[in-house]
Amino acid sequence: MTVLTEAPPATTTGGPRPLRTGAEFLASLDDGRVVMVDGQRVANVATHPAFAGAAQSAARLFDIAADPAMRERMTYPCPETGRPILRAYQIPRSHADLRAKRLASETWSEVSYGLIGRTPDHVAGFFCGYAAVPEVFAAGGERFAGNVVRFYEYLRDNHQWVTYAIVPPQIDRSKPAHRQSDPTLHAGVVREVEGGIIVSGAQQLATAGVFSDWLYLSCIHPLQPGDENYAIGVAMRMNAPGLRLYPRRPFALQVDNAFDNPLTSRFDESDCFVVLDEVFIPWEHVFIHRNLEVCRDQWWKTPAHAYGNLQAQARYVTKLRFMMGLAKRMNEATGNDAVPPVQVQMGELAALAQTVETMLEAQETRATIDANGVVWPCRASLYAVMALQSEMNPRMIDIMREMTGAAMISLPSSVKDLDSPETAADMERYMRSGVSGARDRIALMRLAWDFIGSDFGNRHQQYEKFYGGASHLVKQNMYRNYDFRRATGLVDSALALG
Repeated sequence: MTVLTEAPPATTTGGPRPLRTGAEFLASLDDGRVVMVDGQRVANVATHPAFAGAAQSAARLFDIAADPAMRERMTYPCPETGRPILRAYQIPRSHADLRAKRLASETWSEVSYGLIGRTPDHVAGFFCGYAAVPEVFAAGGERFAGNVVRFYEYLRDNHQWVTYAIVPPQIDRSKPAHRQSDPTLHAGVVREVEGGIIVSGAQQLATAGVFSDWLYLSCIHPLQPGDENYAIGVAMRMNAPGLRLYPRRPFALQVDNAFDNPLTSRFDESDCFVVLDEVFIPWEHVFIHRNLEVCRDQWWKTPAHAYGNLQAQARYVTKLRFMMGLAKRMNEATGNDAVPPVQVQMGELAALAQTVETMLEAQETRATIDANGVVWPCRASLYAVMALQSEMNPRMIDIMREMTGAAMISLPSSVKDLDSPETAADMERYMRSGVSGARDRIALMRLAWDFIGSDFGNRHQQYEKFYGGASHLVKQNMYRNYDFRRATGLVDSALALG
């Protein structure tokens, strides 16, 4: 086991390293990070039954990117050396660059059928946005702008995986951070020390934190005067002394085979509550320090939020394609595929799925280029689809439930019923469909149940409902980005007709 007692410098020499492989990623997880499950510390994330299946799925992402056959899709030449680096870290300078980033994200999302949300390209997009407009960070001091650019380059050149925790804990939302019963309940600066700062408190929700190399700690919730200690943006290694991760209940611990839980066993990325106990952050990994304005502006005055959520929508489009394919196969298995009312329901599903895909593409086609030559995805298109996602996704799941009826809950107890001499004959006789044998039909319906009805599936419904934050906040983002000037201009023109 390799334990790093302090983070490496945020600069590199010699340019980018060779592309990271899945084996190297898995080995990196055995680094002394503190992950607590069932009251006990996890010895090695890569081999623990709660995380091993998802870790293997995550390793495939790096192997895909390192495959020479995928070079053009998954990488781009480092601007300084020309060596291939992950396209996730490309700052787009043209519409073609933005499209290439989206296609790379779709390729990665297909590994998990859109079920791993915080793949390495998500927060990578945020750091692309930060490095593209470093003057936002310079408003808090020039050194912070330099820090964020150098750290971005380190992440880029070393093919790192970053997750974030940017929402305060739900202890007492009626009070701001500085008025909580204890000043170290919300994550914030405790004091400055030689060479950096000390951070303590808690933050959520570090999805995929158990698999990541780094944690970016900041706050996306509105802060007010008095909250300066919590207005920070800092990076720390996942094995930083004093950092503890508390994953929610790992669903993979509840399954004993992949046949009965094909998704849970492979793609449970894990959402983590983060506790910080006197964590030292060197100044070179501090990008925002006690600055309310910069903490707010990082999300809206850089393309970070748009880049990160371009990836998120590419992932969601993949998930909806998987949902559509699953619904189609279930209808074929039950013999309902040609029934007109079912086709109407499928048409509604298809309309919603296509709306999301078209809005994803609109973020590219309506993208703008700023004075520095940086491409910004169309935020009106982004927030329009995000504002509807929390309402569309439950509707689509409900349609699937209606179409399948009792099919998903009339299955045998486990794969053992297919293999037991006492039950196998009944299974083959009564569990088959008109187009497949019992084993194939049960495998399909198990897949559907894992997607819709299992603990894993229900976590995904909650995840999509609050993916962009509370719906009223997302709709406010849409309000801020709609072209009301053009709309009201039409009204004013009509009034002028007199």
